[in-house]
Amino acid sequence: MVSYDVVVAGGGHNGLVAAAYLALAGRRVLVLERFDHVGGLAISARPFPGVDVRLSRYSYLVSLLPARIVRDLNLDLELRRRRYASYTPKGDTGLLVDNEDAAPTKASFMAVTGGEADHKAWQDFYGMTARVARTLAPTLLEPLRTPAEIERLVGAEAWRDLFQRPIGETVDERFGDDTVRGVVLTDALIGTFADPAADLLANRCFLYHVIGDGTGEWNVPVGGMGAVSGALEAAARRAGAEIRTGAEIIGISPSGEVAFTDEAGEHAVNAGHVLVNLSPAVLDRLLGRSATVPEGAQLKVNMVLARLPRLKDPAVDPRAAFSGTFHINEGRDQLARAYAQAAAGEIPELPPAEVYCHSLTDPSILGPDLQGRAETMTLFGLHMPARLFRKNPEKAREDALRATFASLNAVLAEPLEDCLLQAPDGTPCVEVKTPVDLETDAGLPGGHIFHTDLSWPYADDDRGGGGWGVETEHERILMCGAGARRGGGVSGIGGHNAAMALLV
Repeated sequence: MVSYDVVVAGGGHNGLVAAAYLALAGRRVLVLERFDHVGGLAISARPFPGVDVRLSRYSYLVSLLPARIVRDLNLDLELRRRRYASYTPKGDTGLLVDNEDAAPTKASFMAVTGGEADHKAWQDFYGMTARVARTLAPTLLEPLRTPAEIERLVGAEAWRDLFQRPIGETVDERFGDDTVRGVVLTDALIGTFADPAADLLANRCFLYHVIGDGTGEWNVPVGGMGAVSGALEAAARRAGAEIRTGAEIIGISPSGEVAFTDEAGEHAVNAGHVLVNLSPAVLDRLLGRSATVPEGAQLKVNMVLARLPRLKDPAVDPRAAFSGTFHINEGRDQLARAYAQAAAGEIPELPPAEVYCHSLTDPSILGPDLQGRAETMTLFGLHMPARLFRKNPEKAREDALRATFASLNAVLAEPLEDCLLQAPDGTPCVEVKTPVDLETDAGLPGGHIFHTDLSWPYADDDRGGGGWGVETEHERILMCGAGARRGGGVSGIGGHNAAMALLV
């Protein structure tokens, strides 16, 4: 039987990070990936026949990827900052947050909220989260700290308001306007089905969305998400890692034996360590034990537009509004109603969602013939748990898309359908992915984009000895993907920490 120092199970971005670090350190590394390409959910695709657009099919923005990993692996990758953080329609006006000019942001707050209180609260709150981000981000690439250590690092106020009590309580206490409250709370709900008024899972989601790489900024990968995975694949191969695609893992043993199949049949290899870049539920299945399937909770819609839609406020440039995150019916009360309806098994009547147009920041994803006459649009819908799509996936997908388009159209000056580009066969350029689709197409149990519910970015208790957050009950098997502690999102942190657990 062929032996390797390390076998990486799954060629997603975290697995490629781990493989690159370990191969650079002289380890003999094999990456096994069941698809014919690497990258997992961090890929680009051309989903519309005859339309030359490379869309980021699943994940679409980058925040958590540490600059240190980019430097260590010498990645050929450009992440471009978005000038506008967000735009949130409210009636015939809207809240525009400009990353580069404080004056129009303040004026926008005044127009939407009718006073200065929420703008001041916004500055104070995000001043606090910025300090937390700068403090916590470096610890994500270190062995786990204890809760007491993290509390000392972030300070008593942040510990109370972000870690100890529901984020919904904190937001309700600090902000008076429903729209502003909703803008803040959406970061607690991306890919997470939770009630921010009661569930600390929302706090964990919020933390990962504001920590970023110490800045909390969500940046555009030039060339699309496929450029991220392409750069990581190149780094792993350059370092000497062996990568086999079309290789589906069918078993992992605690002794380090990995069984897989490819077009030539069934094979087995032996490894000193197995790094698992698969969800914990898949690892359970491969180890021959029962698994608890998590539940994803999002609707992803990829589109190509012939033109940007008009806004109700003619004073706001659509190019500014859609280049940042465009919030759709995501007020605090709207989020609560949608959660209650989804928890009751119903597609929300007015689904909260957000969109942005990658091509406004990075037109390189458009083919030469489309540049200047088309734009991409990515929609991410909240409170769309997998349970809504189990019984009748196709009908539920159609119903969810119909309701989501109606929600979006309610805040625009014209129907989005009138702006969609048509493919050569006459069909509109719209692709929809539900949690059940992700389960079927991408092999994600429950369609959970984080593989499992997000964890706190520190050890469970103050006893210490938390390790790197990648350890399992089997000494030779480590988690290296989004399911590791401090996993989730496109970060490479799980891959880095699994590699460090073997090298440091």
